[in-house]
Amino acid sequence: MRHRYFGGAVLAAVVALGGPSTARAQEGGFQTSPVGDGLPIPTGQAGQPGFYISAEFVMLTQTKALGNQTIGVRGLFDATGAITGTPGTFVGTGEDVLNTRKMGRREFQPGHWTEIGYKFDTGVRAYVNYMQLYDAHYHTTASQFPLGFARRTDLADTFLSAPVYNFPLAFVGPLTDTAADANAGGGNTAGIWNAADQMDFKFVQRYQQAEIGLRTPLFATEYSSVYGLTGARFAWFFERFTWRTVDADDQGNAPPQNVAYYTNTLSQRMYGLFVGCGHEVYLGSMFSASLDLTGAAYMDVAKQRAKYRLGDDSTQTKFGRESFHIVPSVTANANIWFYPVEGIQMRIGYMGMTFFNTRYMREPVGFNFGNIDPNYGRNWFRLLHGFNVGIGFFF
Repeated sequence: MRHRYFGGAVLAAVVALGGPSTARAQEGGFQTSPVGDGLPIPTGQAGQPGFYISAEFVMLTQTKALGNQTIGVRGLFDATGAITGTPGTFVGTGEDVLNTRKMGRREFQPGHWTEIGYKFDTGVRAYVNYMQLYDAHYHTTASQFPLGFARRTDLADTFLSAPVYNFPLAFVGPLTDTAADANAGGGNTAGIWNAADQMDFKFVQRYQQAEIGLRTPLFATEYSSVYGLTGARFAWFFERFTWRTVDADDQGNAPPQNVAYYTNTLSQRMYGLFVGCGHEVYLGSMFSASLDLTGAAYMDVAKQRAKYRLGDDSTQTKFGRESFHIVPSVTANANIWFYPVEGIQMRIGYMGMTFFNTRYMREPVGFNFGNIDPNYGRNWFRLLHGFNVGIGFFF
C-alpha cells in the first residue's frame, strides 16, 4: 500500500509545481472548446480530433461514518469477589473515557485525479479516469493517569475496563494485576480488558473512484454549450477501526501476551452506471464557467470483517459477513476554466458527491469474543465534497 501513496504524492507534487500534469474535466474530461469553434478562445486543437491527458489535485472531506459507542471506562470488575465480596461487581466511577464520538473533527483528505481521453471528429469524447484520496486518520487514547490525577483513594480509576466476555484462557492477561490479585492468589481481574493500563483506538477512512464514460454534445449557441454524460463508475469506501488494549502486571511488565487487538473492517465496493448533463458558458477574456450534474445507481458489495487477536499473534477469532445493497448517488461539479495558450487549459472548482443507503459502523466493537457481532447500520446520507485544481494538455 505504501508504494501507491508514494506515487500519489509524486503526482500531487508535480501538479503543485506546475509541471506537465492536468486536472480532471467535470465528469467528462477537459473541454476542447468551451462554446465551439467560432469564439476567439485559444483552446487546444479546437474542433480537431485527438488525445488529451489530464491530472488534478483534489482536497475533499467526507462524512465520518462511525456511530456512538462507549468502549472503555475507568474502574475494574471484581471477578472473584476478593475486593467487594461479590463476584462481578464493578469498582470505580465508570467514567466514559473511550467513546467513538471522541475522535476529533472531520479531516480534509488530499488526493489526485488522473484521466486520459480521445475526442472524435463528431465532438464526442471517450475517457477513463481514476481518483484516490489519501487516508483520513482519527484516533484517541486513554491511560492510567486521569486529568489532574484526580482519582479515588482506592486507585480503582487508574485502571481501564471494557465488557469483553467469552474469551479463552490465552486472553486472561497477567495473573497478578492489582494488590487484590496478589492477596487473593491472582486472577481477580481476569481478562486483558479488565483493569487494563492503556487503551487506544483509531479509525481510518479511504475513498477511490474509477470511471469510463462518454461526453456527447447536445446543443450549442455562440456563448454556451450543453452536453450529455454517460458511463460506468466504480466507487470504493474503505473503513477500518482498530482497538488496542495493554494490560501490564503489578510490576509494570506488558509482554505481547498481555496485549490484545480488535479490528473491524468495512469495505464497500460499488459498481454502477451514471447519466447526466453539463452546461458551459463563455465569460470572456479566455474564461468560461461550467456546471455538471450526474446521477448514478450502484450495487454495493459490503464486506464486514472483525477479529480479536493476541499481541503475539498466537490466538485469534474472526467474524465475516457480506451484504448487498442498492446505493443511489448524485454528483455536482462547478468549475471556472482558463485557456491561456493553444493546447493548454486550466481550471479550479468545487465538487460534491452524495451517496444514499451506504453501510457504516454504528457500534464497531462486538464484545462477545465467542460470537463477534458488531452493529452495522444504514447511513442514509454520505457526503464527499471539496475543491479541485489543475491543468490539461491536448495532442
